[in-house]
Amino acid sequence: MYGNGGDEALAAYAKGLRYARPARAGPKRGKAPLHTLLPDDELVALNLAFEDAHPREILTWALETAAFPRIAIASAFQTEGTITIHMATSIMPDVPILFLETGYQFAETLAFKEQLTDQLGLNVVDLYGEYTVARQSEELGERLYERDPERCCDLNKVQPMFQALRELDAWVTAFRRDSSPTRANAPFVEQYELEPGRWIVKVNPMANWTHDQVWDYLREHNLPHNPLYDLGYTSIGCAPCTRLRFEGEPERAGRWAGRAKWECGIHEREAAQQRLITLDEA
Repeated sequence: MYGNGGDEALAAYAKGLRYARPARAGPKRGKAPLHTLLPDDELVALNLAFEDAHPREILTWALETAAFPRIAIASAFQTEGTITIHMATSIMPDVPILFLETGYQFAETLAFKEQLTDQLGLNVVDLYGEYTVARQSEELGERLYERDPERCCDLNKVQPMFQALRELDAWVTAFRRDSSPTRANAPFVEQYELEPGRWIVKVNPMANWTHDQVWDYLREHNLPHNPLYDLGYTSIGCAPCTRLRFEGEPERAGRWAGRAKWECGIHEREAAQQRLITLDEA
């Protein structure tokens, strides 16, 4: 499927991509989007090579080697996101950090975002939906997040992030496979059709890191963390829809408490996996 030579040839090709691939030709950052994305064989080879790579290597590929004209990091300023930002800004100090200001964030999250922004000199871009909290309550009713969390997430997360992604060629997340069953098979690099005729690359440099590796890195580099972790939270989203995790549950089980919902809908592959898990449990 990917040429002659089998797995050994593919591995050799991947190693070459990982360490010696020339920069991709394309317009400068901020110009028109790329029309040619990653060939299928290159995508397979990259994911094979990155299984043994440090997240910093993957970020170096995404921010320098691949030469995507417009790239940003999406972060909710959780632990793995802090690490991704810390590594990425050592490579590209002004890389945009996209943050969803839903109006429902914990006060602790907003304070920590400001703390890390000041400490690392971050280029944070706050994303807002069409509705303020007050307008949403007035026009759509009180506590939409309880009555229809899918719609609330769509209005305050999915739509504003989609609008931001339309202006990009690639984006970076802090996905970890061990954080949730919906993320267990997350690749390091994927590409998908954001809208008809508009493709985008998504990079998950933290995919195979574990909870323990994350906290070891934070301690090693003396990086701060959201104080809500000290109270027992393991995954932090909007305040009304986040609870403490019970013993034995996956990290993201405290999100959208009481519902078969672990993803907000921004991440298409994982949202589809959530639907499959829900059907299996029905």
